[in-house]
Amino acid sequence: MDRKQLQQIFRKFKNIKILVVGDIILDRYIFGKVTRISPEAPVPVVDVYEESYRLGGAANVANNIVSLGGKAYLCGIIGKGQTAQILRELLTERGIFQDFLFEDQRKTTVKTRVIGGTQQIVRFDIEEKRRLEGKAKERFLLMVKEALRDFDAVIVSDYKKGVVSEELLKVLIEYKRKNGLFIAVDPKIGHFRLYKNVSLITPNLTEASHGAEIEIKDEKTLVKAGHNLLKKLSCEAVLITRGEEGMSLFEKVDSQVKVTHLPTVAKKVFDVTGAGDTVIATITLVYTAGSSLVEAAKISNIAAGIVVGKVGTAVATPKEILQFSKLHPHV
Repeated sequence: MDRKQLQQIFRKFKNIKILVVGDIILDRYIFGKVTRISPEAPVPVVDVYEESYRLGGAANVANNIVSLGGKAYLCGIIGKGQTAQILRELLTERGIFQDFLFEDQRKTTVKTRVIGGTQQIVRFDIEEKRRLEGKAKERFLLMVKEALRDFDAVIVSDYKKGVVSEELLKVLIEYKRKNGLFIAVDPKIGHFRLYKNVSLITPNLTEASHGAEIEIKDEKTLVKAGHNLLKKLSCEAVLITRGEEGMSLFEKVDSQVKVTHLPTVAKKVFDVTGAGDTVIATITLVYTAGSSLVEAAKISNIAAGIVVGKVGTAVATPKEILQFSKLHPHV
């Protein structure tokens, strides 16, 4: 795909509205240098020089969409208090619409990562995973139903923190059945039964192995798992992300399964945090703009290769993708 074709695709993004439904996370990063070991215990002492907050989970998916030039509306549950306020300020700063945020009494999910140099030393999480029940659940599902009519596509970002449920997927699938809405899911182990009849799922190797109930250890078992997921979930496509091996796209085409293997384009890998968010945001946006799933997968592969070369939760931009394609025209 040449530069002119990419530019034509990117120009369409400004008119695309995507609803991102899922688990919203606030990522906190503590950066420092490690020069010694603690005398109190055999652990590194981190001399902190910076602390920052970034959007994580479903919020990072939305962040990737706006970074590429699309319009992202975030739908999920947040708590109250200081961390929720920090999250809202970041969303406002990035231009992510907050019309469908549902406030609950739970704590806002916060993942704190301590980085020594370029190495993550420890991560600690503050979260509640309970699901909404009773009237709160009814209000949330009603909000989702009312939101769906205004969007070109929906991304479900499942981090298994309580938002993605059987009832939510029923609402989404029923709307898809009646209106043909494109629904992409970034899945989580233990929830595959919920994703039946979605348009696309984007599992990594571990998730695909669990979902297909096949141990993926070579290309033969990879292909078998992809076919199995298509059949079990009755979905239209499966994109299995394979880390340093790239990704593999399985599509239903005229009652046949078309398989496309894409080698990795990452030149340096510093941090894989959020790479899956980048993949699902990019492939959905590009496909919704009118490209084929293969073209969309190729561009998402480039975007993922860009973000893993950065430290922390990151995004890719059209400028970076265009620059990469200029340097690597045959990718």
